[in-house]
Amino acid sequence: MNHDDPTRYGADTLAVRAGQQRTAEREHSEALFLTSSYVFDSAASAAAHFANEIEGNVYSRYTNPTVRNFEQRLAALEGAERAVATSSGMAAILSVVMGHLRQGDQIICSRDVFGSTHVLLEKTIAKFGVEIVYVPLTDLDAWRSAVQDNTRLLYCETPSNPLAEVADIAALAEIAGAAGALLVVDNCFCTPALQQPLRWGADLVIHSATKFIDGQGRCLGGAVVGSRELLEPVVGFVRSAGPSMSPFNAWVFLKGLETLRLRMRAHCDSAQALALWLRQQPAVEKVYYAGLPDHLGHALAAKQQSGFGAVVGFVVRGGREAAWRLLDSCQLLSLTANLGDTKTTIVHPATTTHGRLSDDSRAAAGIVDGLVRISVGLEELADIQADLAAALAQLQP
Repeated sequence: MNHDDPTRYGADTLAVRAGQQRTAEREHSEALFLTSSYVFDSAASAAAHFANEIEGNVYSRYTNPTVRNFEQRLAALEGAERAVATSSGMAAILSVVMGHLRQGDQIICSRDVFGSTHVLLEKTIAKFGVEIVYVPLTDLDAWRSAVQDNTRLLYCETPSNPLAEVADIAALAEIAGAAGALLVVDNCFCTPALQQPLRWGADLVIHSATKFIDGQGRCLGGAVVGSRELLEPVVGFVRSAGPSMSPFNAWVFLKGLETLRLRMRAHCDSAQALALWLRQQPAVEKVYYAGLPDHLGHALAAKQQSGFGAVVGFVVRGGREAAWRLLDSCQLLSLTANLGDTKTTIVHPATTTHGRLSDDSRAAAGIVDGLVRISVGLEELADIQADLAAALAQLQP
């Protein structure tokens, strides 16, 4: 495969072959390089490598052939120049902020981001003198009004977690560009199999490889994708601070990328059917899924995405008590906060993924007590529905 010109191949081919560089052993599967360091030919060569005068492996904290293979394949799928792998999705966010921002800068963030993103910004990043402003994801006027002279970064997830609100990426890119700021989009829920934010004007893309890219709940990892220029500060932070992806995890994620597009199609099909089914259940008040025609973000999602994803949110009648009873009654579905797994997972966001937010922040993000989030796996749809039907029956008076 011509690795210098990935555009000549289709996405399914890139998912299987992009980035691989065979060793002298001529291995067919990607090699796993479990080494912390590398041997140099001479003292002069070592000095040149450390000074970035020669491109090559230096230390696995920031240069490793297996990790590089994963980075190149993910970048190819996103249509990007480069990717930088990190130890987790949260480490990817941290690396972008620490690489690009300084004291006195401002971040404008959609208010319905993942709970840990809120905590990272509020409890850690704000301590360094960075101002954080939250706005509704879909309110473009609010984004424009929040822009100040010190605005350096606009950050959002789309679709959002767990209400599936959809950002107009092109419009946000225009706002960011006019402000001289970067637009950073968390693409965790869609992955490059369903959405490529760079095509719509985003500057950087965040991934939690832990989720759908792995696909089987095995390893932690993250990545930042974008241009070589914008990733240089991120690389510098990862090299110095060390929130690096391990070679073994990168090797697992490489295998996940090979089947990502196939899995996402199956996830989407089952999630669409489950969302329609949930709407017919008496104990369910509301269903959040962008694939539903009357969802406020449906048309925009259909434009930006090639599928609506695997995550379905729904509100049960009876608040937290009813939601907990539902979760405790499920026999097949896994009660866990992870998502993007072949196994269907179910969780109560208000007391788990978003539990560290203040009551006001949860209310603003629409995380009500009766809200339940499902990440639809690859089991038989009829079995998922049967498990939920039995659990929902427990909520009837």
